[in-house]
Amino acid sequence: MKKSIIAATVLAGLLSAGCAGAEELWDPYLRGVNEGTPAGALPPPGVYGIMNNYWLGYSLYDSSGHKTATHLDGLVEVPIVMWQTGLKVLGADYAVAAAQPFDYTNLRKANTSSLSNNGHWGTFNTILVPGMLSWSLPNDFHVKTGLSVYLPDASSSPGHPPSGGGAPSGNGYWTLQPDLGVSWLHDGWNLSIDSHYAYNFEDSSTHYTSGQELAIDYTASKTIGKWTFGLGAHQENQLTDDSGSGAASCATKHGCRAENYGAGPLLGYQFDSGLGITAEYNHNIFARNDFAGEIFNVRLVAAF
Repeated sequence: MKKSIIAATVLAGLLSAGCAGAEELWDPYLRGVNEGTPAGALPPPGVYGIMNNYWLGYSLYDSSGHKTATHLDGLVEVPIVMWQTGLKVLGADYAVAAAQPFDYTNLRKANTSSLSNNGHWGTFNTILVPGMLSWSLPNDFHVKTGLSVYLPDASSSPGHPPSGGGAPSGNGYWTLQPDLGVSWLHDGWNLSIDSHYAYNFEDSSTHYTSGQELAIDYTASKTIGKWTFGLGAHQENQLTDDSGSGAASCATKHGCRAENYGAGPLLGYQFDSGLGITAEYNHNIFARNDFAGEIFNVRLVAAF
């Protein structure tokens, strides 16, 4: 397993587009963004740069899982800096990280007269990871835990919409997200589960509170020489109801909590220069009360 690729496991992501009557706006975690990474491990001590280039083409799915005429296209750029300090805490490697994502969103909503088109750029919520701890266990198992903090500093949000209209670029509230990753890394194999639990606070401008969410990325890959081949999958499930003015009623047959599932192939290559690149594609399998569709992410990892 190429060590520089291991660095990409740091981030617990951002935007995945969850509205549809459940959640005020965006899911904090960017679904599938960590597929292909060894979720339980950290790289050797040093400073690493990671860049996710994440394209999405989504449709809105209703409470019965049927596609509607509302669409969302987007490009999410996620630059990350991670420092593996070389320190040991409770017998684990200790690292910190930070990210400032920015995004282009284009919400197209069919109505009685026309199709709206409000594409624009903006910045998502700043993400701070004050601590990650990774333990190397017997039999090539690795476990990593951490905490991601999403600041309410997006360039636009539901309480402060963009001047030109369209979908806001981020959320107007704090999110605390405990993260837990488990990996089995043996003879080039990477079998990983990367889980994230988002606890969303009230939006102080709209007095709306989005429900708590669980997001999980899955990886099954094999590295042969400089190449990595494999499969990735993701799921996101809203676990509690929204609350506040405008929150949807959950008295329907299937409720109004968001959920989505997707899967697809991944391919990676490690250059002699130390630069690692991984491309991953996910296709929606099922979604309800959420946006979902096609995802394509290209991740670059390098040691400074």
